[in-house]
Amino acid sequence: MSKPVEIVVIGAGNRGANAYAAYALRHPEQVRITAVAEPDPIRRGRLAEEHDLEDAHCFTSWEELIAAKQLGDAAIVATQDQMHVAPAIAAMEAGYNVLLEKPMAHTLEGCVQLVQASERTGRILQICHVLRYSPFWRQLHEVLASGVIGDIVTVEHRENVAYWHMAHSFVRGNWRSKALSNPMILAKCCHDLDILVWNLNQPVRRMNSTGSLLYYRPESVGPEIPARCADDCPIEATCPFSAFAIYVDYERTWPGRAGKFLQAGQDPERPDAWPFNVITPDVSRAGRLAAVQSGPYGRCVFRCDNDVVDHQTVLMEMEHGASVTLVMHGHSNVEHRSMRYDGTKGTLRATSLEPGVIQVNCMAAKRKSS
Repeated sequence: MSKPVEIVVIGAGNRGANAYAAYALRHPEQVRITAVAEPDPIRRGRLAEEHDLEDAHCFTSWEELIAAKQLGDAAIVATQDQMHVAPAIAAMEAGYNVLLEKPMAHTLEGCVQLVQASERTGRILQICHVLRYSPFWRQLHEVLASGVIGDIVTVEHRENVAYWHMAHSFVRGNWRSKALSNPMILAKCCHDLDILVWNLNQPVRRMNSTGSLLYYRPESVGPEIPARCADDCPIEATCPFSAFAIYVDYERTWPGRAGKFLQAGQDPERPDAWPFNVITPDVSRAGRLAAVQSGPYGRCVFRCDNDVVDHQTVLMEMEHGASVTLVMHGHSNVEHRSMRYDGTKGTLRATSLEPGVIQVNCMAAKRKSS
């Protein structure tokens, strides 16, 4: 029996610790976490405790981890978007294969530097375009690759971001600003663009795009609306973006979610899951309430410092002539992706609901031959 792959973690946030490193807890025979680099002491300590790491293998920065002797076969790099390039290149140069959180970089120059570093060092550089490996998207790809709908003529692909997700990540959260993170079409839709490239398997000949920040801005409400939900907001009780409704009394936003937490073995008063564990390390009701009252996630969505678009459309003409439309917006009642592929022999329609990609409908209808 082969020994587990030993992996170090650079960035112990929601993706690094909960999405990727947690795999080692479920499959210890395959993967073992051997070290962590994370500036936040709570996150660093939590990952160290979960994976039984010794103090000498816990670092406050990726520079310290890289300067130590090589502590594993590979590195998970899950830092913030604009901090991907330097630690990933340093890890490859230190002998690690790298699993890099998407998007790989926030500039073209950074993407080129990463690829060149992988080629120069002979290390694997794998980007976390994880949708390719999920059942729904694999089945979609297989249907298209089978040729059952013929040559693809047009594609409509929609990234329908739920209003509360838009508010959490792209208005109040870490991806609200192009200067601090990425344009939203890259931060949110790099998955969608990757899926389109994968399915169509041809270069883009021409493209154009348009979008704007239409709704999540001060002009959308009157002067009586305060800066924070906790500041005696006159519409808080009915506002769909209320931080209290999303993070504290979350049954107002997601009826029945408490029951789902019970089924998962969690205390509904301490929902240790996204997005609650993003706003505070103390996920108790008191901890979440304190975060809403004083932290960035308690701000009114119309009084934030956000500048990323809340809707955007990308039009592409592929090398073989197919036309592709990608629509992204942050106003959906339900988080989901929907798509339509029209071919010379039939049409495929599919919908993917999130979280937990659930297949709803994926069918190809052949035209009857005359």
